[in-house]
Amino acid sequence: MPSFNIRQPTVAGSFYPEQSNVLVRQLQQLIPKQIKLRQCIGCMLPHAGYMYSGKVAALTISCIKIPKTVILLGPKHHELGQAYFSIWAKGAWKTPLGEVLIDEQFTQQLLSESGLFLEDIRPHLPEHSLEVQLPFLQYLRADVQIVPIAVSSPQTSYLEKAAEKLSYVIKNTQKKEEYLILASSDMNHFQSQEITKKKDSYAIEKILSLDPLGLLDVVKRYDISMCGFEPVALMLMTARILGAHHAELVSYATSGDITGDYSEVVAYAGVIVY
Repeated sequence: MPSFNIRQPTVAGSFYPEQSNVLVRQLQQLIPKQIKLRQCIGCMLPHAGYMYSGKVAALTISCIKIPKTVILLGPKHHELGQAYFSIWAKGAWKTPLGEVLIDEQFTQQLLSESGLFLEDIRPHLPEHSLEVQLPFLQYLRADVQIVPIAVSSPQTSYLEKAAEKLSYVIKNTQKKEEYLILASSDMNHFQSQEITKKKDSYAIEKILSLDPLGLLDVVKRYDISMCGFEPVALMLMTARILGAHHAELVSYATSGDITGDYSEVVAYAGVIVY
């Protein structure tokens, strides 16, 4: 496999441990030993450093039966790339635990079905929102494959069209129970614990109601600094087309729970959709 198709980790050593043995020990500490696995269509996980959001992410992902392919939807924390839906379509992503292969059959089908999804590695190169999910997936299923998509759509209509195309490809290329749509997002940023929990309650209510349009509305109306609301909306839209009827909040926490400083926090929520 050509080396240029291998994405190297960019936040190993900062967001999570760089040494594989240290990373495994941390995952062992974070992930519950015994939990009932659920068959899910989608989920929402946070993407901060493991010190802050790792417990929320671990509690959520560990109750999901990890399928062969995980479709990763994440925001862009930068301006690289012009496409609304940018796919890393070939090769693999590397972490301290090894390489995770791209499901190239899926990515090529998605690229051929829609002009909305474009092959562009640039948005993914410096981005952490999808990378931090990989060690959890690798730990829980060693042969997992991924479809990394950076989402930055300014219009609801584009999200709805993308959901139609994504669900179509899932139905036509994947066997039942062989996919999971993982949306990466933190919740409200850099306000007090009280304000943050109130704002987040509006967003979480819409997510648990499987109401993507409602989510887009309250994020704008209440100025909720939820960085991945567009990926989450796309996940909800796609999951509904695929037959999802339920969503469940698994865990919610803030950085203040770790630092003890509740004056200015970042919040994290883990949700499963089935």
